[in-house]
Amino acid sequence: MNVLENIISDRGSRYAVSGGPCTSSEEAAAFLKELKRRKKFAKATHNTWACLTHDSPLKNDDGESGAGMVILRMLEREGVRDHIVVVTRWYGGKHLGGDRFRHVQEAVRLYLQEFSD
Repeated sequence: MNVLENIISDRGSRYAVSGGPCTSSEEAAAFLKELKRRKKFAKATHNTWACLTHDSPLKNDDGESGAGMVILRMLEREGVRDHIVVVTRWYGGKHLGGDRFRHVQEAVRLYLQEFSD
């Protein structure tokens, strides 16, 4: 499991990004369960994720409407398969509007830059 914490901070909201190998919805559920064993991640407002498997694309917005699709599109564009990427947000009390999508994109970009082979 690869994790980058405290990568983005905006108006009180904080972001982290994590990921690892994943080939099915069962593996995605197991990855999230493992991630949430860390109390900090279990208490997060959103753990938005996506994974492009050979069977089908998987994603979950976890209440951050549209964010899963942002992650999925970036994985498709980069050709990243069988790897889950989770963008975690701790809500800081102020709405970010469209900036939240830019932060999700930046988080995924930083993750891919750090952990691509």
